[in-house]
Amino acid sequence: MEELLFEINETARAVRRLFDQRASAMGVTRAQWRVLARLKREPGLRQVELAERLDMEPITLCRIVDRLEEAGLVERKTDPSDRRAWLLELTAKADPLVKQLRILARGIAEEAMDRISENELRQLQDGLAAIRANVAHAGELRGKAART
Repeated sequence: MEELLFEINETARAVRRLFDQRASAMGVTRAQWRVLARLKREPGLRQVELAERLDMEPITLCRIVDRLEEAGLVERKTDPSDRRAWLLELTAKADPLVKQLRILARGIAEEAMDRISENELRQLQDGLAAIRANVAHAGELRGKAART
């Protein structure tokens, strides 16, 4: 079982590295494409929420958002419920780049999953979802035990 977790990690790392190589030709770093992709999925996140979702330090995210904002790809808007907080949105200028990155990701996914049947992919996806659920449950139990 330990070997399976190693394989999952190494596979994810290999896919990330391939994406990085190809995305760099578009002038985008891994950190930047992670921010753009998450904001496409979840527009209007607070910076602190985005940092949590990306497992990134808030100051690190702030620097990345600064660069994306300077490039006209991300916009900070004040949070009406908290003047100290910023909500992040992609700009219209980001749309073509995000579309290109999605096409790139789709192509890499197709390459990575070539010669794997739909049934095998579905089983793998179900298995990975079960592993994530087990990990989340273990984390919840540990958190409850720490509070008592």
